[in-house]
Amino acid sequence: MSNFADRLIAAVRRVRNPVLVGLDPRAESLPKGFLADPQHASLEETAAAYERFCRDVIDVVSPLVPAVKPQAAFFEQLGPAGMVVLARVIQYAQQHGLLVILDGKRNDIGSTATAYARGMLGAEGRSPWGADALTVSPYLGNDSLQPFIDVAQQRSAGVFVLVKTSNPGGTMLQDLVADGQPLYRHVAAYVERQAVETQGDGGYGLVGAVVGATYPAQLAELREAMPHTWFLVPGFGSQGGTAADVAAAFAPDGLGAIVNNSRGILFAYRAKPYADRYGDTQWQSAVQAATHAMIDQLRAETSAGTL
Repeated sequence: MSNFADRLIAAVRRVRNPVLVGLDPRAESLPKGFLADPQHASLEETAAAYERFCRDVIDVVSPLVPAVKPQAAFFEQLGPAGMVVLARVIQYAQQHGLLVILDGKRNDIGSTATAYARGMLGAEGRSPWGADALTVSPYLGNDSLQPFIDVAQQRSAGVFVLVKTSNPGGTMLQDLVADGQPLYRHVAAYVERQAVETQGDGGYGLVGAVVGATYPAQLAELREAMPHTWFLVPGFGSQGGTAADVAAAFAPDGLGAIVNNSRGILFAYRAKPYADRYGDTQWQSAVQAATHAMIDQLRAETSAGTL
């Protein structure tokens, strides 16, 4: 299996867009028919509904986008039943040709970090969870990240390190200045070095960065500083990020970034302009329409239009 960064390049070029669909199932937001009573459903009933919902989403988006991003927390909160479903959803997405980035934001030191990495990283039977990539936190330092990078190299997987996150509270630590630069720039420099050391034929490394759409100036700054690093860009849609906001995340050839949208696609049937047009009974059509709309926006306002 080839370098993860090269596989991501191939996936983006295949569908000619960088849309990443976040799989964040929420019981209270599911269309009618999935749970009779979301507030009183058992954990097993909710897990079964999440599996059916995510499979139905994957059926719609798999011909359209390169990858999906299951958010582990929504499955973990359901206990063992939810974890079994998470594994099935990952497998189902990969069977439909999608790369899977597991959003777990894991980190620890030494053998514990290695255990996380071995458990989650590596598709096609290389790990129990089988994810193609995993999000990780950098705040325990380089010795906490190296085990993830080592396992990713061994298993043709990827790692996305939190660099400049989309939430307002992230500035509390990420913008603290040390040695004349904000902390996120120190993390960015480390990630770029690792990307250079792990780069594939396409010039990008298997170590990527999470950089939020809600900070467009920092996106531009970091793109310039990290030319070998794939960006995972959250914050589009429900958090306020627009196609214009993420334009600086891309290289001139349209590569270098994948842009996540979760609620804006999954639950499009609940929001304008799709609610009046589709509603609960045609919620998958709303997913499809919202995905196409995001693709069109990114093609019109970013260099992704050159793919």
